[in-house]
Amino acid sequence: MSPAKKAVPFPEKGDVLRFILESPTPVGKREIARAFHIRGDERVRLKALLKELEDEGVLEKGDRSRLGKPGQLPEVTVIEVVSVDHDGYAKAKPATWDGDGDPPLITIPPAALKGPAPAEGERILARLAKTGEDRYRAKPMRRLGGSTTRLLGLLEKVRGGWRLRPVDKRSKKEFQINDEDRGDANDGDIVIAEPMRLTRMGLPHARVVDVLGHSGHTRAISLVAIHEQGIPTEFPEEALRQAKDAKPVELGKRTDLRDIPLVTIDGLDARDFDDAVFAEPDPDPKNEGGFRLIVAIADVAHYVRPDSPLDRSARERGNSVYLPDHVVPMLPEALSNDLCSLRPHEDRACMAVEIVVDAKGKKLGHKFMRGLMRSHARLTYEQVEQARLGEPDDLTEPLLETVIQPLVDAYRVLELARHRRGTLDLDIAEQKVEIDTDGNIVGVRTRERLLSHQLIEEFMVLANVCAAETLEAVKRPCMYRIHDEPAEEKVVAFREVVEGLGYSFPKGQVAKPRNFTQIIEKAKGTPEEPLVNDLALRSQAQAVYAPDNIGHFGLALPRYAHFTSPIRRYADLLVHRALISGCGLGPGGLPDGEGQHFDDIGEHISMTERRAATAERSAVDRFVAAYMESRAGEVFQGRIAGVATAGIFVKLAETGADGLVPMRLLPPDYYEVDRDRHRLVGQATGQILQLGDPVEVKLLAADRVTGGMLLELVDYPDHGTDGPALTKRPRKGHKAPKTVGRTKRKLAKKTGSKAGRKKP
Repeated sequence: MSPAKKAVPFPEKGDVLRFILESPTPVGKREIARAFHIRGDERVRLKALLKELEDEGVLEKGDRSRLGKPGQLPEVTVIEVVSVDHDGYAKAKPATWDGDGDPPLITIPPAALKGPAPAEGERILARLAKTGEDRYRAKPMRRLGGSTTRLLGLLEKVRGGWRLRPVDKRSKKEFQINDEDRGDANDGDIVIAEPMRLTRMGLPHARVVDVLGHSGHTRAISLVAIHEQGIPTEFPEEALRQAKDAKPVELGKRTDLRDIPLVTIDGLDARDFDDAVFAEPDPDPKNEGGFRLIVAIADVAHYVRPDSPLDRSARERGNSVYLPDHVVPMLPEALSNDLCSLRPHEDRACMAVEIVVDAKGKKLGHKFMRGLMRSHARLTYEQVEQARLGEPDDLTEPLLETVIQPLVDAYRVLELARHRRGTLDLDIAEQKVEIDTDGNIVGVRTRERLLSHQLIEEFMVLANVCAAETLEAVKRPCMYRIHDEPAEEKVVAFREVVEGLGYSFPKGQVAKPRNFTQIIEKAKGTPEEPLVNDLALRSQAQAVYAPDNIGHFGLALPRYAHFTSPIRRYADLLVHRALISGCGLGPGGLPDGEGQHFDDIGEHISMTERRAATAERSAVDRFVAAYMESRAGEVFQGRIAGVATAGIFVKLAETGADGLVPMRLLPPDYYEVDRDRHRLVGQATGQILQLGDPVEVKLLAADRVTGGMLLELVDYPDHGTDGPALTKRPRKGHKAPKTVGRTKRKLAKKTGSKAGRKKP
């Protein structure tokens, strides 16, 4: 009998760091695990150690998640030309850059080039040599042509020609477009252009390649957000054909759920319904006060099989994108709005989980099944809310006692469990842009968060927990939804600010979600409530998708996976497939070996989620700016939502819109940014402008093209002084710096309105 292998001790943090830093090339997790003989569950421990080294700033993750020295570019990489001077010297940046601050400066001397000088935006595969701190010299190996940088901007007619103004409010660089290079574009059109080779005089030149629409049309606003983020909008023909050829399912071996009164509860403007719910008191006398729940989800895995055209397209998109006037779906409409949408009174294939909870909301057991269901009603959040408050309509009245009230009662016991866990409860306002059938913006409001919203959230959270637990039990790959603990420095910053407000936050222990929630609850109804909510949100890590579980901090859950929205999230489709294969529920399961790719897939769909969120946020900003254009000169109430070297960002109470009061328009002083306490401090007067402060501002101008709004302070609070004595500063009607008039005129020229006067 051979002797047992001697266990290899887990390496010290310093040994792992030394191995990575001494490696001639960046290394990945697999190479590190191989070098230190790390196997099995210890890989999760290794991942946590590497994350800790990243958070400490001693390591940096680069291409393909490989680790190396912070800020160091690979020896061979793709670079993108930023500018070329008249002597042929080119400046470039890495084609991809995720580091903090500005990317390193890369120069390409003329002698290193073969052929003509490159164009702005051109990509080049180059070998880099470091010449100084954040500086490199490039030797081109191959010119890749094409540009990853698309110029998205507003075409304007100017004296002597045409000008392209960028839609990105952070960009000030404009391009000249010759008449012969504008195609069919006209003054005021939003266009996509490509940079041309350098001219010796004047602005750089560009050529229009596509017209998205006129800036005055609301449809163009969403198109700008979509193209700005590079979100795919066209499905491959094979995917469309596959979706069109799909057929409804028959019962077969599925569990028949058609007689169970499952209902969907969604927003009034929802077009796809991918989850339905049911609750009833548990008939088991041993579980008095408990409930039997069913959460049924569209069986997308039946129609979207692994590595099919539909699957490849869905993976590329990663998720649906929801804009104020339309949706960019993850799946073609033949599926997302038809066969995979749980429309009322139609048979639909589903994946369902039956759950039993006790009177305190503790889960006693659950079971997954593949079924055939028929939604008994399509309800809205508002309908359910009105019904439970005693004002049912014709649809909800017959469902009130048998369907709606049991759902509400079941939610109440789940709420007990949530409070017992101590989850992070943030009150985050969401903007809703209201658009009429003609595409006109008729209003902007803050969405109200009703009990019916919370009901659905709790049912979905519970179903997601069941999915993660089952996949662990059957030992199948799981795409977890993970949310790391907040970084220590952010917790310290949060504690310092809230303690300054008179609240107590625990010291010397790992922060728990309930610690943040307790402060938020205490601040409710006080002037500092918005500040506490903002700071709690800013202190949190970002939730991502990954195959290695570290738990979900915000929900206070040890394991969590997204199962409930496979129409609009690729992660949920992967979880469905893993459950199908793990529970023996028929065809369409996860192929053998697919779990090996979950690391890369998790990073990709985390990126597409961020991409969608950015597009959705920028579209709302532009819609709101378009709505506010005619209100220049009006005064609004708001709160400081951010501080930066550029000035203060103010969120308006009426619409939830954000605008900038630039430094030059603040009360005269020299301001320093106190990043830890989220405030500006005037060095001469000691004036403090802090996150969460209530302010009164005048709208100077709004720009629908960039989504930016320029504001001027009218009134603001007096915090006293940390330094020199405060001079008496003017409040309402204070005399602004002379630059105000010039800024108004400059912005008014761009927006086509008169400064300080309403547009007709």
